[in-house]
Amino acid sequence: MQELALLAVAGVLIIVAVSYLAPKLGVAAPVLLVLVGMGCSQLPGAPHVFVEPQVILTVVLPPILYSAAVNVPVVDFRRNFATIGSLSVVLVAVSAFGTGLLIWWLLPDIGFAAALALGAVISPPDAVAATSIGKKLGLPPRLVTILEGEGLVNDATALVLLRTAIVAITASVSFGGAVADFAFAVSVGVVIGAVVGLGSVWARSRIHGQPVLTTAISYVVPFLAFIPAEELDASGVIAVVVAGLITGHLSARKFAAHDRISERTNWRTIQLLLENGVFLLMGFELTSVVADVAREGLAQTLVIGLLVTLALIVLRGVFVIPLIALLRRQQRRADAFADKIESFLDRFTARGPRPGDEKRYDRGVRAIQRKQADVQFYANEGLSWRGGAVLAWSGMRGVVTLAAAQTLPTDLKHRPELILIAFTVAIVTLVVQGGSLPLVIRWLGIRGNDDDHERREYARLAGELMTATHSFLGNPDLCRENGQSFDSELLEQTRERTLAMSEGVEKMFVEQDPDSTLHQRRELQRMMTEAQQNALLDARSSGTYASHTLERAQSFIDGQSTRFF
Repeated sequence: MQELALLAVAGVLIIVAVSYLAPKLGVAAPVLLVLVGMGCSQLPGAPHVFVEPQVILTVVLPPILYSAAVNVPVVDFRRNFATIGSLSVVLVAVSAFGTGLLIWWLLPDIGFAAALALGAVISPPDAVAATSIGKKLGLPPRLVTILEGEGLVNDATALVLLRTAIVAITASVSFGGAVADFAFAVSVGVVIGAVVGLGSVWARSRIHGQPVLTTAISYVVPFLAFIPAEELDASGVIAVVVAGLITGHLSARKFAAHDRISERTNWRTIQLLLENGVFLLMGFELTSVVADVAREGLAQTLVIGLLVTLALIVLRGVFVIPLIALLRRQQRRADAFADKIESFLDRFTARGPRPGDEKRYDRGVRAIQRKQADVQFYANEGLSWRGGAVLAWSGMRGVVTLAAAQTLPTDLKHRPELILIAFTVAIVTLVVQGGSLPLVIRWLGIRGNDDDHERREYARLAGELMTATHSFLGNPDLCRENGQSFDSELLEQTRERTLAMSEGVEKMFVEQDPDSTLHQRRELQRMMTEAQQNALLDARSSGTYASHTLERAQSFIDGQSTRFF
């Protein structure tokens, strides 16, 4: 037990160290962790580490998916749903059948069902390395969203295909039956995920002022969605993703600010440790996997792994070409449609609501505005062929490939070789594609949104928020919670202060002069907060104040600090 505890501590320290050093070295953390794991496994006295694949699929995978889904904007996911679906379902199926046929041709005695099972194992890319590199190098937000969405959903397709292929090893499975099983798995998974997501949000919104309790509930939400779905032979992955998307979408409306802050920090920590821990484990287990195959043709197995990897890269590249062509066509159509929908909205709002039909009119305006925003998104956020090249090269394999490969039946012929092929695909794609992806992005010269444009957009949104504040303060019916009126002098002071703040909003986000009065004021406020923190530390060390008093003061200073850092 102490040995396991020491291994866990060492693993966490390695993950933290690699995650800190990887950006400085210009290498994605998952790539470096695989290499570190391979090196650690060669150290004298290194223990043999084996984790049951069901532990990874049932205990590790749900929190990873949930932590990623809860941070994906539902609006962006909806706008890119067709692209994400084509990559997550169609491409995964094409990759599974294509590589399955190749493996069956190279190893004909294992049978097509077993070859398809391995094809399903290696078909879903893991977006962790790609998105971490993309965000760091400033890829367009739409491209990052597509990669994140693909990584969320493609595991479901691969695992359903794997389950069907394993059944087909010992029994016959029809194409219609496989399609029906997939439809059942997805639909039931969506229903279970929606019920769990809505139910957990409702329960947590009823707990006020206790972020520890609401965060504790959030820890079990992935398993509340995953386990029942899997028990019903549905897709636990889809259930977890839907629950995460719903929770993330409703958090701004249902949760308090401190609940959102604490949950965001906690889930990012969990995601960091679990995702990177699996990559470290992948490198560490490589020695034992190689040893299992060493007696039965190691070189041949590695060559097959490299050929399968090449096939996956080619299949993804060929698939992306028509996909980008369709997206560019969508952009041209949206650009031509933008003026039409704007004029339609002008005519609709100029007509105004009919008497007694105000609510329906407001819903109609919001629907048209939403459609207009979607059209503008497709017109302004199109993907170029250079973005398509990055999308095609972002096919690194990871967590699911590692775990699913080891769930292949133990009596399967050539099982060690098949597992090593899966490991070869995962490691080669991580090291080669993941290692070269920053160079590809820089060589293609891809850039995300213009910084000036983002600052202006942020300033415009902040201006709308301040306008809403002015309208609220100018409401003649404004009163306190007990029904009494606010002090008139206090209201006037608040209006003046809010007006002065709104006048500085645009300068705050657009003006870049470091010597401006605004920047000096913010710098001074940060220094004042640091002085308060130092005084609090002195008071804490003196022991003259009660701990709960110090804690309240610390919470106040932390809240002030978030405004300036």
